[in-house]
Amino acid sequence: MKAIVYNGPRQVNVEEVPDARIERPTDVLVRITTTNICGSDLHMYEGRTDFETGRVLGHENLGEVVEVGSAVDHVRVGDVVCIPFNISCGFCANCEKGLTAYCLTTNPEPGMAGAAYGFAAMGPYSGGQAELLRVPYGDFNCLVLPDDAKEKQNDYVMLADIWPTGWHATQLAQVEAGDSVVIYGAGPVGLMAAYSATLKNASKVMIVDRHPDRLAKAEEIGAIAIDDSQSPPVDQVMELTKGLGADRGCECVGYQAHDPQGHEHPNMTLNDLVKSVKFTGTIGVVGVFIPSDPGSPDDLFKQGEIAFDYGMFWFKGQMIGNGQCNVKRYNRQLRTLIHEGKARPSWVVSHELNLDDTPDGYEHFDRRDLGWTKVVIHPGELN
Repeated sequence: MKAIVYNGPRQVNVEEVPDARIERPTDVLVRITTTNICGSDLHMYEGRTDFETGRVLGHENLGEVVEVGSAVDHVRVGDVVCIPFNISCGFCANCEKGLTAYCLTTNPEPGMAGAAYGFAAMGPYSGGQAELLRVPYGDFNCLVLPDDAKEKQNDYVMLADIWPTGWHATQLAQVEAGDSVVIYGAGPVGLMAAYSATLKNASKVMIVDRHPDRLAKAEEIGAIAIDDSQSPPVDQVMELTKGLGADRGCECVGYQAHDPQGHEHPNMTLNDLVKSVKFTGTIGVVGVFIPSDPGSPDDLFKQGEIAFDYGMFWFKGQMIGNGQCNVKRYNRQLRTLIHEGKARPSWVVSHELNLDDTPDGYEHFDRRDLGWTKVVIHPGELN
């Protein structure tokens, strides 16, 4: 089969690799028709993680079931399914609590919890930027889609990661109707957090970035664009909230946050959120932070540590929630919003590519070229 293979920093290629296949009775084999380039893929693409060369990328996947293992009861050949980026068993202590991002059985690395497709340090599983994908524990991990899947596949594929992750940011931040919300980062996840806050009837949604195309996307759903290259974003938030700060804050950037001059500061967005959110406010962090980053320009973060303004955080009585999204906690209800016409997350999509054009897509998306807000790849077509 054809697949997108990582061959080193900023080197991805379309290559022929062995076909994905059923390996265990609980597996499902999916012919991928829609998959995405995620901002998290760029950490590996840029060589900032220990992602092994020769591996297949891609953790935001949708397609048609072509084969099922002998122990699969629910999923059927011909079903169109969206697959959470979390690979989870469904029966361990964490999965039983709904903490599927921290499955205790699917990552063979000692002391690790949680697995994903085509992702550094999250198990040996191949990604779905390919023509076929093996899905372990298929009955548990496949979300079967309704009969409008073909016409809405660009919406439904967002259920694999970015929309549940954006929703998760607002859940961690405890966003409620009437709240004011500030979101740092207008990449795809930040846009989905803004979308989620809007769907939850937040009274005011502010989103901080400096890329005009991404800020324009945020304005399409009624969010207030804050360009941090024009003046300090904290000052702008305080002005918009009459000096009180936002009720809730979401961090959707992660450890590669940059200032407007292009310098990397892994602690920048977290500390700006402490300053931007009101006393007793809540913060949700879904931007990726990692245990160590030898390539970081910040000496502390080389060891996975940051200079966090804990004193001000404590003094303001704020709370913070963080971590990867447990996609299965949200994907079924969000699927219903799409199916009933209440939500259209594909509004973030800027480009649709075939598999052969994916390396160019990575290059454009990594450079944050104007207009490249979300890239969808179609290795095949739905019947």
